[in-house]
Amino acid sequence: MSAISRAEVSSTSPPLRRRRRGNPTYLLMALPAVVLFFVFHTYPAIQGILYSFTNFKGYGDFDFVGLRNYLQIFQDERVLAAYRFTFGFAVLATVLVNVIALTVAIGLNSNIRFRNLLRAVYFLPNILSVLIVGFIFNYLFANLVPQIGQALGVAGLSKNILGDPGLAWTGILFVAVWQAAAFNIILYLAGLQTIPYDLYESADIDGAGPWQKFRNITFPMIAAFFTINMVLAMKGFLQVFDQIVALTGGGPGTSTESVSLLIYKGGFDGGQFAYQSANAVIFLIVLVVVSLAQTRFLQRREVEA
Repeated sequence: MSAISRAEVSSTSPPLRRRRRGNPTYLLMALPAVVLFFVFHTYPAIQGILYSFTNFKGYGDFDFVGLRNYLQIFQDERVLAAYRFTFGFAVLATVLVNVIALTVAIGLNSNIRFRNLLRAVYFLPNILSVLIVGFIFNYLFANLVPQIGQALGVAGLSKNILGDPGLAWTGILFVAVWQAAAFNIILYLAGLQTIPYDLYESADIDGAGPWQKFRNITFPMIAAFFTINMVLAMKGFLQVFDQIVALTGGGPGTSTESVSLLIYKGGFDGGQFAYQSANAVIFLIVLVVVSLAQTRFLQRREVEA
């Protein structure tokens, strides 16, 4: 019977597959998304790569200059400073976001009162506009925080930290971490809820403490979620843009200028369209390399855990 069924399936499947492949309905369903993606993403990207080999200023005629833009970028101190700021900010923000998100997620996953309400409260920052949040914090840093600092006698907070070249990055870091932690908390919560409670009961019977349970049960069981959160957070913070626009605009001077902001300002306001296109291509390669290296390293850690 089973042999007959397999024979029937094998005799009918190829025509069915051919009919499905030849059905234009499926092609029409997929085609609009492919066309939109190509028009608004792939084509501009290809155009930007081509412009990176020219001296195009964003208007007028242009000539091909070969690799000149790429060679100049590695000697441009402003570009190098933007890369240093971006990577330092991204590494620190990624670590802080994951530590805070994992800690909060463990608390929200425990049997506490108002658990669902607290989950909703912690997720709220994720649905707010980054620019609006940035402008609100800009007002708070300029007006409310200095008043609190003066009342408490804390000299570091008695002024607008966004106006201090040495402290402005801390304000951006605070806002970025506060808003990004919400999404990471959700991912960690999803991972924590996949852990069988029996494991914790067995650990209790064996006399394991909170740290031993976290190290030997919780963290290994959510290792995949840790990898996702680390990669997404690092990628997102390397592309930091909106928070800086709303809080400092890259200043004071160029002390908080990220690579994305420099590409935008130089390309659209500074007449360096081709030059910053070359910078964008290099930055894309850097992002891909960092993401792949990070994923490979963390997946290896998952196996060891």
